[in-house]
Amino acid sequence: MELTAVTDLPEVRPGDDLAELVADRAALEPGDVLTVASTVVSKAEGRTADLEEFPVSGRATELAERIGSVAGEQKDPRFAQAVLEESTELLIECPFMLTETRFGHICVNAGIDRSNVPDHDLLLLPRKPTESAERIRAGLAERGHEDVAVIVTDTCGRPFRHGQRGVALGWAGLPASRDWRGEPDRDGRELGVTVQSVVDELASAANLVTGEGADGTPAVVVRDWAFGDLEGSDELFRDVEDDLVRQALRGWDFEP
Repeated sequence: MELTAVTDLPEVRPGDDLAELVADRAALEPGDVLTVASTVVSKAEGRTADLEEFPVSGRATELAERIGSVAGEQKDPRFAQAVLEESTELLIECPFMLTETRFGHICVNAGIDRSNVPDHDLLLLPRKPTESAERIRAGLAERGHEDVAVIVTDTCGRPFRHGQRGVALGWAGLPASRDWRGEPDRDGRELGVTVQSVVDELASAANLVTGEGADGTPAVVVRDWAFGDLEGSDELFRDVEDDLVRQALRGWDFEP
């Protein structure tokens, strides 16, 4: 497998055509997977905002005051309001806000970014990342790049481990996971539970190439990777009924 960063991409502005920007700079081939950071997808889709756009509710004030008291510094209730408006559920409210976004992803602060946002305070995640991936893929096909899959990526932490890694928010042109259940292991025993989240693994691999901070590049081409002859699924985010961790969090409260 080969991963190559798409270099020389300009600062993305609202209305920019990401498919065109990438196609002009990458020699894409059928079977490639293009990963695109949600940061530039959001910028192209105009998902920037200013704090003043979020009139503060009593709930947001309460959250900001509680988090601020634990952190020992003042927190802006307008940011808390933005998080609430971008979320469908608040799983943890202190010492940080862990939320479910409107498309099913669980992350801190609804994935709202306060860095790399020229001329604005906030960068919100794409509204529907899978639809974003589908539009980019269709745009590439219109420019003669057929059969190129697209993954919209982000970085976030995970329980029980330090640091961040790449994850998929949306995808098009390939299933989210491949199912190894029923396949034999090296000793001939049948696998019973292994479902591999390939879009997350490709996003994480691409993140090693994109980098972070001021030196980061937002798009990567993955080549010579094949899904294989396995069943695929687009189920990535767990249903509430099957998510024991989420159920446990609903009954948990932070005590400093």
